[in-house]
Amino acid sequence: MLQDLENNFSELERKILTLQKNYKNLTENLSELSIEHEDLKKKYDEERRKNQVLAEEQKNIKLYSAISGNPEHNRLMKNHINRLVKEIDFCIAQLQNSGL
Repeated sequence: MLQDLENNFSELERKILTLQKNYKNLTENLSELSIEHEDLKKKYDEERRKNQVLAEEQKNIKLYSAISGNPEHNRLMKNHINRLVKEIDFCIAQLQNSGL
């Protein structure tokens, strides 16, 4: 009976030590993954900003191309001019409504 208790305690102690070791490994792993996650978030945000800049540059290139007379972008230019005219009309209407 005493021998069984000692064996049970030894087994329990071994399991506790194993659990502690596993817990330590998992916390270290979590720390490393958290750092990696932050790095990836930064890279993602940076790439997203670059993508936005490139999209804006592409839009401007198409607009400049349309202004220069490129027939492929005439529709784009017409749409842009129509948008500008609508904005101007809206501004004029606001000025008239405000009494200026």
